[in-house]
Amino acid sequence: MRVAKDASYIRDNQGSAMDDVCRTEFDGLRVTWHLIQNRLISIVAVHDTSDASPVLSFDPAAYPDLVQARELHPGLTKLWDAVRRDFWTTLIPPCPNKGRQWQRS
Repeated sequence: MRVAKDASYIRDNQGSAMDDVCRTEFDGLRVTWHLIQNRLISIVAVHDTSDASPVLSFDPAAYPDLVQARELHPGLTKLWDAVRRDFWTTLIPPCPNKGRQWQRS
């Protein structure tokens, strides 16, 4: 699914959406994050997409949420923005455009 220019989103767990593992790619980086109970984001790690080398990783006992990740690593603002877009696209999928047009009365 494409959510933004140069961004892509992958949802790994197609079953229950309680604790889905998600990935967002943007500008040569891939962030792995958990969607917990359809409302919370936990950032797991960030890797370079070219060679899968780790850029950031977090302790499983203390994964930061998206706000904490922004505060800890403000230089990755565009990546965090892409995660936020993917989160909202997952939470509220866009309505399909069926070509219906509004008519003036």
